[in-house]
Amino acid sequence: MSLIPKKGTVYVVDDDEAVRDSLQWLLEGKDYRVRCFDSAESFLSRYDPREVACLIVDIRMGGMSGMELQDRLIERRSPLPIVVITGHGDVPMAVDSMKKGAMDFIQKPFNDEALVALVERMLEHARGAFAQHQQSASRDALLSKLTGREAQVLERIVAGRLNKQIADDLGISIKTVEAHRANIMEKLNANTVADLLKIALGQAASPAKA
Repeated sequence: MSLIPKKGTVYVVDDDEAVRDSLQWLLEGKDYRVRCFDSAESFLSRYDPREVACLIVDIRMGGMSGMELQDRLIERRSPLPIVVITGHGDVPMAVDSMKKGAMDFIQKPFNDEALVALVERMLEHARGAFAQHQQSASRDALLSKLTGREAQVLERIVAGRLNKQIADDLGISIKTVEAHRANIMEKLNANTVADLLKIALGQAASPAKA
């Protein structure tokens, strides 16, 4: 039986050891799994984007700042929900961070109950965001199996073109179009054209039959 709490993982990134220890004590007491880092650089080197989690990060740190870390995560298209820790003079920076997608900001000293409620809201958001992220990654992996010509055929199938029309569009025979369709169905694990459309449009497809 796993000893890891089921509530989710909270990453804490702060160069102040006292803050890290305080947050770890508070959140582990509420059955969250807490992973602390003393710098944005160390967090990025160990961050697992496959894990359902949220991030609490100090906006001002030595080395990479919390804002810069947020920018790096945006570049990686990370679904990780973020809340920033601010001092009294950092509120304008925190507002900028929220404009970039941070869920909220908290000022020192923390209100324990408000912080725990915020973490739970972040993790609830994370579960949906990570599911969408994984679905998108799976779809991209499937579509990457297609050749350039198969991608052209799929694009026209999605547009509702018939085999004869696709053949005319691409200057190939109807039999070649049919062969491409069969290959596309196989590569995307689609049983029906409906499944094919769901995958191409980024929706959940029915599981393939054995």
